[in-house]
Amino acid sequence: MSEFVLVAGAWLGAWAWEDVVPELRAAGHGTHALTLSGLAEKQGVPAGQRTHVQDIVAEIERHDLRDVVLVGHSYSGIPVGQAAVLVGDRLARVVFVDANVPADGESFVSGWPDGRAAVEAAIAANGGFWPPLTAADYAGQDLDDTHITRIVAGSTPHPGATLTEPAALAGPLGALPATYIKCLRDGERPSDDVAALLRGERWRLVRMDTGHWPMFSRPRELARILLDAAGPGT
Repeated sequence: MSEFVLVAGAWLGAWAWEDVVPELRAAGHGTHALTLSGLAEKQGVPAGQRTHVQDIVAEIERHDLRDVVLVGHSYSGIPVGQAAVLVGDRLARVVFVDANVPADGESFVSGWPDGRAAVEAAIAANGGFWPPLTAADYAGQDLDDTHITRIVAGSTPHPGATLTEPAALAGPLGALPATYIKCLRDGERPSDDVAALLRGERWRLVRMDTGHWPMFSRPRELARILLDAAGPGT
């Protein structure tokens, strides 16, 4: 039995995994959907990048989890990647779901050369938070109106410091057993940094013909991929 620790991306909380969790539990695995500090039901909790890393490590250590499949979606790939290095032999595999990956000394906005100024300006104009997307921003991502309404209603402003503070990697990402899920309707190719990691022996690429939020658009397919990641050979 594996223990899945599921961390959603910017603006989202543990609730985002509600359609995926039953599939994992039905297969006999433990599931731990995690809300990061400052988001969803944890709004008001001060948070920087290191806070989010510690949220994930603390969840694993508090429950004394072993054989952990640590899953990070979008933004949360950055704290998840750092936490995966820190938890050592508790980790069975890390799965990045159309996610950013951490680079030592670089932040989330470092990877946005064309959009960095816009993100930083939005944070400054909104009291230190990155405002959630609007319904129109989800067009073309394989989401129906019900999905979009649900996401928009559940989203909360994202703590800006988590996006601007640099990552601190305690070890090389390429040494981790990892699966990278590329959602093709959000771009057909992984970023250059991910492509470099995929050339290593321990990283695998899986493609999904859906948009950037597969936990809503294709939850059963995503669950099957996660179950496969937890299978033999991890």
